[in-house]
Amino acid sequence: MTDPILSQRITDLTGAKIIARSHLSGGCVAKVMRVDLDNGQALVIKAGANANLDIEAAMLRYLTDHSPIRSPNVLYGDSGCLVMDFIANNGQMSGSVQRDLARQLATQHAVTADQYGLSFDTLIGGLHQPNTQSKSWVTFFGEHRLRYMATVAHQEGHLPTRLVNRIDKLIVKLGDLIADKPAASMLHGDLWGGNILCHDGKIAGLIDPAIYYGDREIELAFGTLFGDLTPEFFEQYSEVSKIEPGFFEERRDLYNLYPLLVHVRLFGGSYVDTVDQTLSRFGV
Repeated sequence: MTDPILSQRITDLTGAKIIARSHLSGGCVAKVMRVDLDNGQALVIKAGANANLDIEAAMLRYLTDHSPIRSPNVLYGDSGCLVMDFIANNGQMSGSVQRDLARQLATQHAVTADQYGLSFDTLIGGLHQPNTQSKSWVTFFGEHRLRYMATVAHQEGHLPTRLVNRIDKLIVKLGDLIADKPAASMLHGDLWGGNILCHDGKIAGLIDPAIYYGDREIELAFGTLFGDLTPEFFEQYSEVSKIEPGFFEERRDLYNLYPLLVHVRLFGGSYVDTVDQTLSRFGV
């Protein structure tokens, strides 16, 4: 989208004109910028050819309608352009932010559905994420998370056949490792530090979702993959919503296979070795 067309679109949406713009970090599938308007409003614009930004817009709108946690309000979204509110972020994940996130995320996880998945497919890190709905969490996690991502990673040349075969063996064992009917909680789906906005010691909002309904433990696990969720978070979360025994000891690593496979597709390298190590831990 050219600058004149973009400027006119912003004016059509807001009745105001752009007076300043600056590039923002974090756009892995599209360019991201902040624009300031002459009415004092600040917006974020993502732009990129074939970036599926209409799907991100749909996810953000769904979160706005269903989650107690703030996410950017979407003003406009198509496949190549997304316009949304700017949310101030100081990037300081203090203890008070961890506790506030825990309380709000536990409340979001209390929003449930009667099936796992979602009525539409979504994205994670710009990658297609199938959400075919299922009454069985074992089936959903095995087929639409582990097998799907492993198969595509293999087709793209990132994951060797030997690891795909071991993941197939793990999927057969899932019924002995995870519950088949946990609550189908509303998940942000990509909960790591870069997607958590904070300001004045509280959560300001969550961005870049990969939403679906699933076992909340997969969300809690992902938050530990890079150390973003701290003991302060888990202490507060467990006061609001009990974490069942075995999560930290076993299921956390099992659930983190999914984001690891996503990272194999995005980055390759050492993530393949971590997948290998995790599979060994579960005896396959």
